[in-house]
Amino acid sequence: MSATRSSKVSERVAPKAADPQPPKKKHDDDDGPTFAMLFHAWVEAHRASLLDSLKRLGKQPIGSFFTCLVMAVALSLPMGLSLLLNNVERLGGSWQRAAQISLYLQMDASSQQGENLSDQIKGMAGVADAEFISREKALEEFQQQSGLGEALKELPDNPLPGVVLVTPAEVDKATLEALRERLAQLPKVQQAQLDLVWVERLAAILKLGDRFVFGLTVLLVSALLLVIGNTIRLHIENRRIEIEVIKLVGGTDSYVRRPFLYMGALYGFGAGVLSWGVLAFGLNWLNDAVVGLAGLYGSNFALAGVPVADGLSLLLGAVLLGYIGAWIAVARHLRELSPK
Repeated sequence: MSATRSSKVSERVAPKAADPQPPKKKHDDDDGPTFAMLFHAWVEAHRASLLDSLKRLGKQPIGSFFTCLVMAVALSLPMGLSLLLNNVERLGGSWQRAAQISLYLQMDASSQQGENLSDQIKGMAGVADAEFISREKALEEFQQQSGLGEALKELPDNPLPGVVLVTPAEVDKATLEALRERLAQLPKVQQAQLDLVWVERLAAILKLGDRFVFGLTVLLVSALLLVIGNTIRLHIENRRIEIEVIKLVGGTDSYVRRPFLYMGALYGFGAGVLSWGVLAFGLNWLNDAVVGLAGLYGSNFALAGVPVADGLSLLLGAVLLGYIGAWIAVARHLRELSPK
């Protein structure tokens, strides 16, 4: 009896055994996915969308090629016209040389004085170059160009003065007029002549060409966006049921939009490559006739090809236009793709 009581007392007095602590959770579970995991998932998603777009375009090679060809034609027209205008400008010489100021010297000015005056003018502000033509050289050139060589030999004295041809650094009517007035005040200068009408014509032609190319570019870019938008819309309609199922199971708008954006960029890339090739082939084909025509006039002029910088700009612009056209088309129809 006493033993039983002592055992009960000892149980009450003895400290209880400490309860085992629950296992601590690892910090990795609380932190969530790392940046590397998220970046890898992002890359895989874009890679899958790109491959899917390539496979779908590869299943319709003829249709994809003609879509790129139509886009290439729309891109080639403004770029080709711009390249031709650049070649025509190079053929006619620079605008600065076309707007030269002619300084007619006094009859008693010697060749040495003309050379010194030409060197002085070269150092003036607003002047790109200056060339002195002596009286003897001017008479010789006039005999060759006029066909009156024998008649001019009968003259007792050379009637032509020395000339300094001044090439301005900037083609602007007000600037050229101010430069002409400064040059007219120089010693031994009898008259300073500037054909302002020709300068205005050159400026008008240049402005007209720029506006025409800009307007044509706007029209053709708008047409190109319509072509891309209509093509992407057809792809969307063909995959309407698939897209509705994806959105039904929780697919986001960005997930649905991504493959169509890659498809538009691929269309643009193909159109840019074709356009570059069309321009290179067209200029090379046209160059044979230009070289033959220039040879008849004793010139070695030839058309310049497509510069690498312009070709890369054309390619990048085509990709951006394809991407933008696809984005517009998907954004317009995305709200209609919700499951019903």
